[in-house]
Amino acid sequence: MGDQLPALLIIVTLLAAPVCVLARRPLAAWVIALAANAFAAVVAWLLLLRVLDGGTIRYAIGGWAAPTGIEYYVDTLNATVLVLVASISAVVLLYARASVDKSVDTGKHYLFYAAWLLCVTGLLGIAITGDAFNVFVFLEISSLATYMLIAFGDDRRALTASFRYLVLGSVGASFVLIGIGFLYAATGTLNMIDLADRIPDSESRRAILVAFSFLTIGLMIKAAVFPLHAWLVNAYHFAPVPVTAFLAGTATKVSLYVLLRFFFGIFGADYSFGQLFLTGVLLPAAIAAFVLMSLVAVFQTDLRRMLAFSSVAQLGYIVAGISLASEAGLTASVVHMVNHALTKSALFMAVGCILFRVGHAHAPSLDDLFRRMPLTCVAFILAGLALVGVPLTAGFVTKFTLIGAFVERGWWPVAALIPMSSLLAVIYIGRVVEVMLFRRSRDPETTPAGRLEAPLSMLVPMYAMLLAGLALGFAGETTLELAGSAARELLAGLRGTAP
Repeated sequence: MGDQLPALLIIVTLLAAPVCVLARRPLAAWVIALAANAFAAVVAWLLLLRVLDGGTIRYAIGGWAAPTGIEYYVDTLNATVLVLVASISAVVLLYARASVDKSVDTGKHYLFYAAWLLCVTGLLGIAITGDAFNVFVFLEISSLATYMLIAFGDDRRALTASFRYLVLGSVGASFVLIGIGFLYAATGTLNMIDLADRIPDSESRRAILVAFSFLTIGLMIKAAVFPLHAWLVNAYHFAPVPVTAFLAGTATKVSLYVLLRFFFGIFGADYSFGQLFLTGVLLPAAIAAFVLMSLVAVFQTDLRRMLAFSSVAQLGYIVAGISLASEAGLTASVVHMVNHALTKSALFMAVGCILFRVGHAHAPSLDDLFRRMPLTCVAFILAGLALVGVPLTAGFVTKFTLIGAFVERGWWPVAALIPMSSLLAVIYIGRVVEVMLFRRSRDPETTPAGRLEAPLSMLVPMYAMLLAGLALGFAGETTLELAGSAARELLAGLRGTAP
């Protein structure tokens, strides 16, 4: 059974989706989705432990050895991504039930949980596959499910946001498919390890360049890398809050993982950042993201839009680390993928608790919220401090590592911009905290009396997510060691390790 874990990771969540549709009852569909997701989380952790203990895992689907057959490939980086996706999804599913009961029509719950499982299946499949075309297949599975999940929002503008994402997502997916097609035409293979071996010797250099260009643009759209982030803000704003908490922690991180896999594993760092000077493209985009998007977030009054623009800014830190193409830069990027996923999911879960009780997320109108929802406000404040990068939080570990990577390269001006952009995060998070803690209600007669705290079924998962993020701040060395191992594997490229 242990040898079949890579296949079981995908099969269980995939088959559970139609079972939710057959069950139809809201509670039964939620239990099935939660059980399948919990199983996936356990399997993902087991795979990570096996990789750390015994090295890379290669699993041939149906017994057909690569490159003839399709294989799953698990190393330190994608094992970490698998754990991140499965674990965040399981925790948010625990949180989701009360919120979904209130915001989604009861007759559609089974469809909601079926779409959730398909989205999880797609994201896990993207991370685990060792076949380039399968990346596209799983990308489409997750994308189609995501369009559906966003459309479940109770605001009619959720349909517009979903349609906009569908259009842009289809463009991105088409670019990815075209890029993979050119790679196949130039090399005659779709296996990632085989691609890495054949690309340097390929005579079709122009086809390789075209493939690289299409894949880069397509995946940047999917990852919402600035300035190709147009779909993200409205999708996060109008989707049901559990969906936003899940997507903010997983979807963009998986797309960035694929970028890393193609840039370093398949094309190689020398080609991507040496011959093509990809740093000249990624670094300006990253700087613009974490400076300009943080500035835009300062002027947002809705918590969901504020955190959505903040997400684009935080993705900028990850892209900045990637642009260095160094061990220190990649280590910072991988660490921030994990840290930001947990922190931002916890923040959106706190916003969901506010929406559940207050009915809106308009920041200037959250007067004296701490007195009515102390547990939710404490969670928001602590997660906000981690987002800012206060010492002893996960965000501090990331930014300190990233600053060190730029100083190591001698790029002091960029290193100085990182703490400056963090000050903008202090402003937009601090502004909300000031209203919650210190601003008394301007209209006491309309302010509900007593506690409005969200139910325990929402608070407990939210605090589990928050504490996981805070633990990474205290155990920074462990996270950095794991990320450093992933960075070294990336820089070494994909290798044909024996199954």
